[in-house]
Amino acid sequence: MLKVTITLEEDILRFVDQYAQGNRSAYINTLLAEHRRRILATEMIAALKQDIEDPEYRTEIAAWDGIAGDGINARE
Repeated sequence: MLKVTITLEEDILRFVDQYAQGNRSAYINTLLAEHRRRILATEMIAALKQDIEDPEYRTEIAAWDGIAGDGINARE
Protein backbone atom coordinates (compact mmCIF):
# COMPACT_ATOMS: atom_id res chain seq x y z
CA MET A 1 0.00 0.00 0.00
CA LEU A 2 1.24 3.49 -0.85
CA LYS A 3 0.75 6.65 1.14
CA VAL A 4 -0.27 9.81 -0.75
CA THR A 5 -1.27 13.32 0.15
CA ILE A 6 -4.35 14.85 -1.44
CA THR A 7 -6.08 18.19 -1.17
CA LEU A 8 -9.85 18.20 -0.68
CA GLU A 9 -12.34 21.01 -0.58
CA GLU A 10 -13.72 21.57 2.92
CA ASP A 11 -17.23 20.41 2.07
CA ILE A 12 -15.86 17.23 0.47
CA LEU A 13 -13.79 16.47 3.57
CA ARG A 14 -16.85 17.02 5.80
CA PHE A 15 -18.76 14.59 3.58
CA VAL A 16 -15.97 12.00 3.80
CA ASP A 17 -15.79 12.37 7.56
CA GLN A 18 -19.56 12.00 7.84
CA TYR A 19 -19.48 8.56 6.18
CA ALA A 20 -15.93 7.30 6.80
CA GLN A 21 -16.64 6.02 10.33
CA GLY A 22 -13.22 7.14 11.46
CA ASN A 23 -11.24 5.61 8.60
CA ARG A 24 -10.88 8.07 5.74
CA SER A 25 -8.41 5.91 3.84
CA ALA A 26 -10.63 2.83 3.84
CA TYR A 27 -13.66 4.89 2.83
CA ILE A 28 -11.87 6.64 -0.04
CA ASN A 29 -10.33 3.33 -1.18
CA THR A 30 -13.78 1.74 -1.21
CA LEU A 31 -15.26 4.63 -3.21
CA LEU A 32 -12.45 4.58 -5.75
CA ALA A 33 -12.52 0.78 -6.11
CA GLU A 34 -16.26 0.90 -6.84
CA HIS A 35 -15.79 3.78 -9.27
CA ARG A 36 -13.03 1.84 -11.06
CA ARG A 37 -15.26 -1.27 -11.23
CA ARG A 38 -18.07 0.77 -12.83
CA ILE A 39 -15.72 2.36 -15.35
CA LEU A 40 -14.22 -1.00 -16.33
CA ALA A 41 -17.68 -2.56 -16.67
CA THR A 42 -18.81 0.34 -18.88
CA GLU A 43 -15.68 0.01 -21.03
CA MET A 44 -16.19 -3.76 -21.34
CA ILE A 45 -19.81 -3.34 -22.41
CA ALA A 46 -18.77 -0.71 -24.99
CA ALA A 47 -16.09 -3.04 -26.36
CA LEU A 48 -18.55 -5.93 -26.60
CA LYS A 49 -21.07 -3.72 -28.40
CA GLN A 50 -18.35 -2.64 -30.81
CA ASP A 51 -17.39 -6.28 -31.41
CA ILE A 52 -20.96 -7.36 -32.09
CA GLU A 53 -21.30 -4.62 -34.72
CA ASP A 54 -18.18 -5.86 -36.55
CA PRO A 55 -19.27 -8.19 -39.41
CA GLU A 56 -15.91 -10.00 -39.39
CA TYR A 57 -16.22 -10.70 -35.68
CA ARG A 58 -19.80 -11.95 -36.06
CA THR A 59 -18.70 -14.30 -38.88
CA GLU A 60 -15.91 -15.70 -36.72
CA ILE A 61 -18.25 -16.20 -33.74
CA ALA A 62 -20.78 -17.94 -35.99
CA ALA A 63 -18.05 -20.30 -37.19
CA TRP A 64 -17.08 -21.13 -33.60
CA ASP A 65 -20.74 -21.60 -32.61
CA GLY A 66 -21.02 -24.21 -35.33
CA ILE A 67 -18.25 -26.35 -33.86
CA ALA A 68 -18.47 -25.53 -30.12
CA GLY A 69 -20.72 -28.48 -29.36
CA ASP A 70 -18.99 -30.98 -31.63
CA GLY A 71 -18.46 -34.25 -29.84
CA ILE A 72 -20.23 -33.36 -26.61
CA ASN A 73 -22.60 -36.31 -26.79
CA ALA A 74 -20.25 -38.55 -28.74
CA ARG A 75 -19.72 -42.09 -27.49
CA GLU A 76 -16.36 -43.71 -27.76
